[in-house]
Amino acid sequence: MEELLKRLELNGMRAFYHPNREAAKDQILDMIPKTVTVGIGGSVTVREMGLLDALAGRGTQYFDHWKSGLSKEEIMEVKRNQVVSDYFLTSTNAVTRNGKLVNMDNTGNRVAAMIFGPRHVIVVAGKNKIVEDVPAAIQRIKEKVVQRNTSRRGDNTPCAQGSACQDCNSSDRLCRVTSIIEKKTKGVETFTVILVGESLGY
Repeated sequence: MEELLKRLELNGMRAFYHPNREAAKDQILDMIPKTVTVGIGGSVTVREMGLLDALAGRGTQYFDHWKSGLSKEEIMEVKRNQVVSDYFLTSTNAVTRNGKLVNMDNTGNRVAAMIFGPRHVIVVAGKNKIVEDVPAAIQRIKEKVVQRNTSRRGDNTPCAQGSACQDCNSSDRLCRVTSIIEKKTKGVETFTVILVGESLGY
């Protein structure tokens, strides 16, 4: 873990480790001022940590496209607001041993906001997201992450039905864009990765 933190820092990212989600949650809340706007990426990890309730409880405005009752037009508007928020809070699909973040998206709002738009990006990831290298990251995403997400969403894809990835042409296909963040981009001021010694999210 110490070596991974060093690698992330060499890649221009601030990196921290906490043994449990509560300690990580406390740091994240300390990092985000109450009066800013926060974009929330589509992340099971962030929700498992109770961060949305914590932000709401202190009056911080956040943009969450998973909020129930939104129309398709409203969801897209929320996603656009995420990209221009002061802070962007999300997880990642995989973290490689040499400090690269690998993600696959459908709409692209999450990977876009991690690269450019918000001045400050905070990525929180459980120990289950750590993999050896980029090929292992792609394998993890295809075999575990996408299948669980499409099942959760009720998508009409082979992987949602329990089949292995078939590189499908379904209109519900989730894996439409893949990003590999090798270094913090110049499009954000601070990029923080917080690793947690628990399994979180998919």
